[in-house]
Amino acid sequence: MFDKICLILSIIGSLNWGLVGLLQFDLVAWICGGSDTIFARIIYTIVALAGVWCISLLFRNTDDEAIERTSKP
Repeated sequence: MFDKICLILSIIGSLNWGLVGLLQFDLVAWICGGSDTIFARIIYTIVALAGVWCISLLFRNTDDEAIERTSKP
């Protein structure tokens, strides 16, 4: 469940960066009243931490985990 939440936050972050790159529009800053507000900085930090966590998804073997879950009683 935590992996999915982190993945969703990473997707939201990438969409925000896409808006910044294509349209020069920062959605998070717009919602929070500016990129320097404490709320915006908290959101940026949470999204960044979620992205760092998603790095671990690259190195997991999900096939082995699925086999272990199904073989346990």
